Amino acid sequence: MRLTVYSDYALRVLMYLAVHSEPMPTIGEIAASYGVSRNHLMKVVYELGVAGYVETVRGKKGGLRLGRRPEAIGLGEIIRHTEPDLDLVPCFARSGANCCAITPACSLKGALHRARAAFMEVLDSYTLADLVRNGPELRALLSRGAAAQELEVL
Repeated sequence: MRLTVYSDYALRVLMYLAVHSEPMPTIGEIAASYGVSRNHLMKVVYELGVAGYVETVRGKKGGLRLGRRPEAIGLGEIIRHTEPDLDLVPCFARSGANCCAITPACSLKGALHRARAAFMEVLDSYTLADLVRNGPELRALLSRGAAAQELEVL
C-alpha cells in the first residue's frame, strides 16, 4: 500500500504543529522546514482546517495550531480523511461493475481486504502524540530548515 504525497504532507504538518506551538508557525515556516512546496501545503492545511485538525489565526501574531490535542488525533483517522481511494485493486470499487473475469471465484479480493484492514488497524493504534514523543529532537531537526531559509534571505 502506498500513501499519497497529500497524506504525507498532512501528517508532517500535524507533527510540526504538535512540536511547535509557540509562537504559532506559518505555512511558509513549515514548508521551509521540510523543504516542500508552500503552495502544496496551503491546500493541505486548508483541508485539515475544514476537518477541524488545524486552526488558523489571522493577524500579526497569527499562524497555525492544532485544532485538537495530539492524543485525540488518530493516524488511521487522518489517512481515511486524506486518502481518496483505499481500494488496492479495481474490483474493490463499489461501482458494481464486474471488472475482472474471475470475480465470482476470486480469493485474492478477500486476502487484500484483510491486508488493508490489518494496515488500518495498525494505524488506528497510533495517535499524533505517539509520533511526536521525541518532540525536542524533532523540534531541533525541523528548526534547521527554518533557519536555513532565514540565512538564504539575508
